[in-house]
Amino acid sequence: MTPKSPLCETSPPPLDGASAPPLDETSTPPLDARITGALVGAAVGDALGGPVEGYSPEQILERHGGRVHGVVGPWNGDAWRTARPIAPYHKGDGHVTDDTLLTHALVRVYATVRDHLDAYAIAEHLVPDLMTAPRWIPELEAEALPLQRLFLAEKWLVARLHYGHVDPREAGTGNIVNCGAAMYMAPVGLVNAANPAGAYAEALDIAGAHQSSYGREAAGVLAAAVAAACAPGATADSVVTACLALAKDGTRSAIEAVCEAASRHTDFESALGPLRAAVAPFDTVGPDYRTPSLGARRPSRLHAIEELPVALGMLVVAGGDYRHAVLGAVNYGRDCDSIATMAGAIAGALGAAVPHDWAKTVARASRLDLHAPARTLTEVTREIFERDVRRRRAHESAYATLTDPR
Repeated sequence: MTPKSPLCETSPPPLDGASAPPLDETSTPPLDARITGALVGAAVGDALGGPVEGYSPEQILERHGGRVHGVVGPWNGDAWRTARPIAPYHKGDGHVTDDTLLTHALVRVYATVRDHLDAYAIAEHLVPDLMTAPRWIPELEAEALPLQRLFLAEKWLVARLHYGHVDPREAGTGNIVNCGAAMYMAPVGLVNAANPAGAYAEALDIAGAHQSSYGREAAGVLAAAVAAACAPGATADSVVTACLALAKDGTRSAIEAVCEAASRHTDFESALGPLRAAVAPFDTVGPDYRTPSLGARRPSRLHAIEELPVALGMLVVAGGDYRHAVLGAVNYGRDCDSIATMAGAIAGALGAAVPHDWAKTVARASRLDLHAPARTLTEVTREIFERDVRRRRAHESAYATLTDPR
């Protein structure tokens, strides 16, 4: 057995508030705190899940001599540059992955457009950002174009929109169906804070440039979950209720099944197996994450991506607590960086505290100011809301004129 990382513990830290206070039900965190919590929480979850992505809970337990309870190093130690199947990426040591790179890129699009987005905004702004603006890529330990870090399902954006000149609203058709769009949709939920239906609709429009079928559906529901988490008095259960009110087809069925299983657990260790069993009938990847089934990632109204239902399930298990939800997502394995990204974003939007030591380590290791995107998005969100109010009042005035009996 490989020796345990010094940053990994054999028993979990206390979940009683000693290091991450539980939600204070008597107060309502303001908008800026929720946006900061969601974006920082997503990035930290991403970084914690990166080094164990693709492995099973049993493999994680053996590799680390216990469950992962913080930032850990690469799975293959110093051999990360050449170790298959993840070379040449330095996953671990607090490095964020493509989930965070794309999330921050979407925030930059909002900062440019300063209004609600659609598929055309992805073609006109996100794609050029990925292709032309070199940035520090933590997993490559070098400055490079973000495009060079993305996998094929995300490079699809550039292939279809830049080189293929496809209608942005239809560009996602033909891509493999995965969580690639859902994993960076948290900003859409934040711009539509406390308006899950608005977030769902906007995310579906945006994701049309990237995904189809249940991959696109998951993007809409993830945005709705984050928006619902921003509502005053929101809880893990109210977030799931909002998701079920909007989700369609297999995505809705998968969320319902996983969250039902999650409701019977209060610790992630006991929930790992039951949550996987609950989502398995809807997951097309199959039991071997690194060798997907022949039917994997094809359009379907019966199936769902695995990541979103499990993230919501871990949120239910944790009762909305950030640390517990994210650690459950990380130790679930499989695509756990994206699961932890989603769970972290929703828990952060609820107002749950993101451990300061984790955020500080991730920011330093990834050479990122994790709070800057939140400040930008808060400013833009306020502008968009004021514009929405003016639009709504203009509509109300016009309707009142049309229906005035005089």
